[in-house]
Amino acid sequence: VQLQASGGGVVHTGGSLKLSCETSEFTLKNNAIAWFRQVPGKDREAVSCINGNTDKTTYVDAVKGRFTISRDNSRNTVYLQMNNLKLDDTAVYYCATPLQPLCTFGMSYWGGGTQVTVSS
Repeated sequence: VQLQASGGGVVHTGGSLKLSCETSEFTLKNNAIAWFRQVPGKDREAVSCINGNTDKTTYVDAVKGRFTISRDNSRNTVYLQMNNLKLDDTAVYYCATPLQPLCTFGMSYWGGGTQVTVSS
C-alpha cells in the first residue's frame, strides 16, 4: 500500500500551504488518514487525523485553529490546509493510515514525506 504526500515548500511565517495525501490503491473515504510531522532529532508527532466514514477530526493542540484536515472523495485525496504557519511548524510531514476507519488504530501504512520549511 502506497500513499503519496505532496504540497510542501518554503513559506514565511504567517503563510499558508496545503498538503495532499493520495493513493490509487484503496478508497480513502472508508479509512482513517493521519498527518504526522518529524524534525531531525525529535520524535514523530501526530498532527491531525480524520476518521473514515464519519469524518470526525482531531488535532494536536499546537495546530488547532490553524490547520484543517479534509477529504475530497471524488479525488480520493486527504488535505491538510495549514494557515498562519509558524517557525515551529518546520518539519517533514507524512500521511499514514491504519486501513481501518478509526484514528485510534495504529498506523500501518505510510507515505513518503514532504518538507515544510517556515522562515522568518
